Amino acid sequence: MFFLAAGIPAGIREKFFWSNMLDQISALLDQQSFIPHGHCYLWMPEVLWLHVMSDAVIAAAYFSIPFALRMRDESGELVPPMAFIPAAERYGLMPQLDRRVISTAFLQYEKSNLPHRMSCICTINLSGAFVCDDNFYDFVVEQFSLYKISPRGICFEITETSPISNLPQAMVLIRKLKDLGCRFALDDFGSGLSSFTYLKHLPVDYLKIDGGFVKDMVEDPIDHAMVEAINHIGHVMQIKTIAECVENGAILAALRDIGVNFAQGYGIERPSLSVLSAN
Repeated sequence: MFFLAAGIPAGIREKFFWSNMLDQISALLDQQSFIPHGHCYLWMPEVLWLHVMSDAVIAAAYFSIPFALRMRDESGELVPPMAFIPAAERYGLMPQLDRRVISTAFLQYEKSNLPHRMSCICTINLSGAFVCDDNFYDFVVEQFSLYKISPRGICFEITETSPISNLPQAMVLIRKLKDLGCRFALDDFGSGLSSFTYLKHLPVDYLKIDGGFVKDMVEDPIDHAMVEAINHIGHVMQIKTIAECVENGAILAALRDIGVNFAQGYGIERPSLSVLSAN
């Protein structure tokens, strides 16, 4: 944690901020382990299958375990992703961060004692920088060998707002990983200018509808129409759909009526510190 006097020029304050954040991320990447002694944590919001009409069955239908990244600062406070990921992107640290998250998630998934682990899918967000990592494919293959988990249990998420500098290269890499058995999801669909370009060219298995449309869809007919349209496009392309930011039962019911496949949000379960360790 650092403090700067209010009279210091904004440019210098910004420089100190980026420098401090860079130091924290670099220290994080230098550590041998994220959890439980590291400064970075994986959080798990639950995703539920909407095709089962019984609420009792839906409450128990464990579809996937998305890992969300958190970091603790020097004072012990949790730092949300959008506070430190821009610094990692600015200083070219996202490839290393991607790798650390993957290795940590694989380790926890392997050690998990969930009764239906083989039927669960662990979803991991990737930055757009993974395309520029020439050794990324070999790294992932190595991790599968090291942790002895099935590629079919892993789904990599590509954030729609994260720029991919080389789309053809991304297509090749994704297809190679899919040939291993991995799955892919396009996250935050509809929130950026590249939505339909990515959807048309990237061979994804799941389409995650941006929560900005979902959270008000019961009251706002335009948002409802947007969710319905995105869901229809996904199904025409034989892609399963996932609605984000599902905060209550009314939204859940509306999504079922539309035919959205899966739902994720605080109305289903709030993210919690990963429980996939052996403990």
